[in-house]
Amino acid sequence: MKNKNLPEDNNFKSLEELTNEANNIIESLEKEKNLQSSMDNYQKLLKLNYYIGKKFQEGSKKISEKTKQKIKDIINKKNEK
Repeated sequence: MKNKNLPEDNNFKSLEELTNEANNIIESLEKEKNLQSSMDNYQKLLKLNYYIGKKFQEGSKKISEKTKQKIKDIINKKNEK
């Protein structure tokens, strides 16, 4: 799934907001009786799930990079002594 297929407004939402939106879609799917409407909502949910995963991976990568940098800084300080 390409990022260009995803709504632009998701770029500015937090993981918590995206998760709440996904939960709302799930609740509506559980109550829905119209199959066509359910399919549309399910497609939205799949796209949202993909976007949440990508956003989580980006956040995880940033945390990993910061951790590596902090470790390097600590090692450099110990080597200077």
